[in-house]
Amino acid sequence: MAETGDRNDPYSAFNFLVEIDNVTVAGFSEAGGLNTESDIIEYRNGDEDITVRKLPGMKKYTNITLKRGYTASKELWDWRKKVIDGRTERQSGSVVLLNEAREEALRWNFREGWPVKWEGPALNAKNSEVAIENLELAVEDIELA
Repeated sequence: MAETGDRNDPYSAFNFLVEIDNVTVAGFSEAGGLNTESDIIEYRNGDEDITVRKLPGMKKYTNITLKRGYTASKELWDWRKKVIDGRTERQSGSVVLLNEAREEALRWNFREGWPVKWEGPALNAKNSEVAIENLELAVEDIELA
């Protein structure tokens, strides 16, 4: 007979929050780009045969992409406009995954983020979809806390 115990079910991807310092806008429908990678430095000692050693190089963090329904708030656009005008303001923040009880389960903290790309909604009079605003943040660090 199988033993009963605590289940360890995976978390749902739709239950999350986005927090950005000094930007109070929330309610994003999508968040992505929580990726890290390292360059590979290939190295070969002169006294070895054809074996190539692989060493870790520069670490990289991909841009975080955020999507939300467009509202009257211009806060995200204003943040992007500062970058366009040469007055870049870097912010830290978090993407927070919630459990079924809407309690914090996992948190990805990012730092030194700034909007590298802002995209307004695609408008089409033939459908009834929500107008979506896209924001892409360049970040210098992502940490799973």
